[in-house]
Amino acid sequence: MDFKNMSVKAVKEMVEMSSMDDYARLMSSLEKDTRQGVRSIVKSMRKRIEKNNLEDLRIQELKYIEENLHANGFKLIAGMDEVGRGPLAGPVVSCAIMLPIESKIRFVNDSKKLSAEKREDLSRVLIESAISVGLGIIDNNEIDHYNILNSTKKSMVQALEDLAEKPDIILVDAVHLERVSIPQKSFIKGDERCYAIAAASIVAKVKRDAMMDEYHELYPEYNFKTNKGYGTKEHVDAIRKYGLSPVHRKSFCGNFI
Repeated sequence: MDFKNMSVKAVKEMVEMSSMDDYARLMSSLEKDTRQGVRSIVKSMRKRIEKNNLEDLRIQELKYIEENLHANGFKLIAGMDEVGRGPLAGPVVSCAIMLPIESKIRFVNDSKKLSAEKREDLSRVLIESAISVGLGIIDNNEIDHYNILNSTKKSMVQALEDLAEKPDIILVDAVHLERVSIPQKSFIKGDERCYAIAAASIVAKVKRDAMMDEYHELYPEYNFKTNKGYGTKEHVDAIRKYGLSPVHRKSFCGNFI
């Protein structure tokens, strides 16, 4: 393909609309173009290829646990994680997700390391590509009644029961579920070490954040849209000024009222 009759701007726009699969073919022609602007475009393309290659390697390493289990006969592997143990308001949300063993979605990571926009994009892709996704939600009143650890475990069991298929094994972030008969493995910082757990953390985080955004519409004085129920100074000051909302955890807020 000859790009010499195209402006540098047009070349740039074409490259931006092209997929990575087309880069090798495009670069073989663009590298013959001596214009400085085109050389800069080629340089950017090389950097993007290198970045994606490194990301593919990171994902491959993140999948070590699942691929090792799959090689040992575990076919349906569920990753599980929760979001919302620490906030002063709102629910604790858990996700159980089973993904095809060939799933290698770039940028899957501990949800805390991703922007809100990236989490939402990844959550959508993960749900669409999953074998099954289950969610468990325990509200603030149950948290006050059962305590946060028991509520976390209860939400995880709910998420597991919400799956359309029963997994062969569960990979859980930090928690051990005593009343679950399915084989399980627990990992400290599992959302940093295991692809399936990281995926679960993303879906759970997006779900909980959406719930807190809805609570913000009902109780805007606490700014849940920004703090998601966590104990920021602004949030604590609002509690002291307005008291507790119906979605606050009374057992977490004794020092502020």
